[in-house]
Amino acid sequence: MGETIMTNIESLLGNEAESLLTYEATAIPKENLHLPGSDFVERVMMNSDRSPTVLRNWQAMTGHGRLAGTGYVSFLPVDQGVEHSAGASFAPNPAFFDPAQICELAIEAGCNGVASTLGVLSSVARRYAHRIPFICKINHNELLTYPNIFDQTLFANVDQAFDMGAVAVGATVYYGSPESRRQIEEISDAFAHAHELGMVTILWAYLRNSGFKKDGVDYHASADLSGQANHLAATIGADIVKQKQATNNGGYNAVGFGKTHPLVYDKLTTDHPIDLTRYQVANCYMGRIGMINSGGASGENDLAQAVRTAVINKRAGGMGLISGRKAFQKPMQDGIALLQAIQDVYLSDQVTIA
Repeated sequence: MGETIMTNIESLLGNEAESLLTYEATAIPKENLHLPGSDFVERVMMNSDRSPTVLRNWQAMTGHGRLAGTGYVSFLPVDQGVEHSAGASFAPNPAFFDPAQICELAIEAGCNGVASTLGVLSSVARRYAHRIPFICKINHNELLTYPNIFDQTLFANVDQAFDMGAVAVGATVYYGSPESRRQIEEISDAFAHAHELGMVTILWAYLRNSGFKKDGVDYHASADLSGQANHLAATIGADIVKQKQATNNGGYNAVGFGKTHPLVYDKLTTDHPIDLTRYQVANCYMGRIGMINSGGASGENDLAQAVRTAVINKRAGGMGLISGRKAFQKPMQDGIALLQAIQDVYLSDQVTIA
């Protein structure tokens, strides 16, 4: 593929290496999936109602950076200045108060695109929109309101994203929350307009409800619940769904609500993380809608954790990783190294589809 792979993937996986790299999934066979690849537009997206302009922007995004031509994506998301607060996000590395630094990290790391707020991207659009694909996040939850509330509010509109040269728009829906029905309507309308203008749509399909924690177990990343969130995201026109990687299962049964089926647990999933993540992919129309996993918060062993998440995502049939805090809360060269280690997983012929 032309890119040098520098990451010792097996070493970073430690004692999980054999389980994660050699596992063969049988719950949902890989032959049933529409897998990422260089021909994804012709093989999968051409069957949809997406316009030639959407397909062109998709190709511009997937044709950029170190993963160009693979069908996989590596995004740098930096919307945490709103979602968490600028101080909480950028104090570990104050250079990233400057939007230019965010774009430089994405470019130097060879990402497919940079996702951020209207303010961040528009402030440097003339300098960077032609150098790195822009993904403009149009809604956010902010924590300056006191007491804190948890609701996604529109901070920007699709036309503003289009005018600054963005190739895609991003949005979040808090599925399971009391506000989710309004958010679904807002983002469905926004995504329809984005497609009219030729932009790709990416949905952060997050679960949020205190009831999803039961008997000390958090089911916000349960395969069955997050899988349904993915299905709802695909329903409102997402081209790519961003989801937390599944860490457990059985949320429906534990919480005791909604509808599920015994075969979800007896046949379609196992306890293996690749099978749990594959169920998330299956809910994205068997891969017709790309699924990317999030990188999570920065902490200890960031490199090993990021590589592990990428291996599981790729082997499950996912389309890539979107990792922010693990990268931008470090010195620039360390952030580049982490993002490129993630990319190495998708470039490696040794990491196959399970």
